[in-house]
Amino acid sequence: MEITPLPSPFDLLELPLFRTALLELGLLALAGGLLGAWIVLRRLAFFTHAAGTAAFPGLVVAEAAGVSPRLAALVVGLGYAGGVERAGRGNQPGDAATALLLVAALGIGTVLASDVFESGAAVDRLLFGTAIGLGSADVAFSAVAAALAAAGTVALGRAWTATGFDPGASTALGLPTRRADRLLLVLVALAAVASLPAVGALLVASLFVTPAATARLFARSVSGLLAGSVVVAAVLGAAGLYASFWLDLPPGPAVAVLGGAAYALCALATAVRPRAALSAREAT
Repeated sequence: MEITPLPSPFDLLELPLFRTALLELGLLALAGGLLGAWIVLRRLAFFTHAAGTAAFPGLVVAEAAGVSPRLAALVVGLGYAGGVERAGRGNQPGDAATALLLVAALGIGTVLASDVFESGAAVDRLLFGTAIGLGSADVAFSAVAAALAAAGTVALGRAWTATGFDPGASTALGLPTRRADRLLLVLVALAAVASLPAVGALLVASLFVTPAATARLFARSVSGLLAGSVVVAAVLGAAGLYASFWLDLPPGPAVAVLGGAAYALCALATAVRPRAALSAREAT
């Protein structure tokens, strides 16, 4: 029985759809890495996951009506960000409001997909995405999200940092904390919508939370966290994409599994290292 050899990384790069997917994940790594650092510092991981999931009903309706899914997801995502900001005002970051709106969005999306529009197999693509077969519009939207994430980091990074460590002091310093908070929620929602074609509504955290949480285990400064988050997101995205081709897996779940495994290994390493150092000091 003849065994077909696996394609090499260089062979895969000759495929236009693979290059497009790699570019898309690279742009999302920039947006997700930069915003992910602020998400981790500001404890907005739950909101980020929910921002992608909240777009599910809009995606189902758009799929059935022939409307642009990206436009529908953008409207729902921005509306969701505004709803969470308003409902959670005075109780940052509004976890209770986020949970309530998330449950409602999932319930509505499930009813629409199963009973109203009978979306069938399309639901898997909406929930888990497919980085293969992306178009130029998907790449362009991700490029805009990455550019806005970079611009927001440069313009509002000081306010986000101060609010993340000491909200009271940031207000006393005269920083535009409320405006910065709103813009951060908007940018996260926008970037989450940009990631939907690649990883789907349920796996947004794999590009925005997991890389930043992994980088934070080793980062000693905010700038180090920002750089580390982008690098980890890019490596996980590329590795997940290659794994999906080699093992015939969906790219989104492959990135999510690799990210979870990487975080677990890094967390274990950082937990064992201090104990090993302490044992060495006690031995001497």
